[in-house]
Amino acid sequence: MSQITVRPALDPRVPRLTRIALLVFACLLISACSLLGKGTRDPFTIYDIDPRVAAEPAWPQVDWQLMLPRVDASRVGDSLRIAVRPTANELQIYKGARWARVPTDMIESAILRTMEDSGRIQSVARQGAGISAEYKLLLELRRFEAVYTVAGMPPTVQIEINAKLLHTAKQQVAASRTFLQQVPATSTAIGDVVEAFDQGLHTVTGEVVGWVLVSGNQDAQAR
Repeated sequence: MSQITVRPALDPRVPRLTRIALLVFACLLISACSLLGKGTRDPFTIYDIDPRVAAEPAWPQVDWQLMLPRVDASRVGDSLRIAVRPTANELQIYKGARWARVPTDMIESAILRTMEDSGRIQSVARQGAGISAEYKLLLELRRFEAVYTVAGMPPTVQIEINAKLLHTAKQQVAASRTFLQQVPATSTAIGDVVEAFDQGLHTVTGEVVGWVLVSGNQDAQAR
């Protein structure tokens, strides 16, 4: 955090109460900097995973539109800090490493782009884009972390997403499924752990997109 210098000799034209408020605010900022400690100045590396998922031949061509609201997640699981679970009941973060985007943003972007690039759907957009979509994809991120399951071995990345495909007009759940990807890292090095995250997100994105197209197509044909 930048260093703040308090200058008591403020412009006399500024009202007394305003000067007091400014001094109190500056002191609060200095106190906050002190409480944060030196850890905030530690260097860190920013990682961004952005998988490109090719369309599968088995994915059907559909003639409906899809709306993608923001992915839901707990505040703990949706952070720029890279989460690691050394034991079943303990959640920590990797020191010196951060995500460029929170996990929900990575998931939303990966699914949206894969849908668009597949050419298998009439239209797909984020909520608020102004399209009238027949279906809405509700996603909840349950896990996005590296987990140590065996002592002395590299962690396993776990990505768990619950998905519900909602028929907009009827407000009915057309299909529901939970996706879980577990990818062992090749070592405990943060670079290898991030690579496992990249592989897991790549696979789960393809699974979600394929499931949406197949399930939505089946539901649309049955209506």
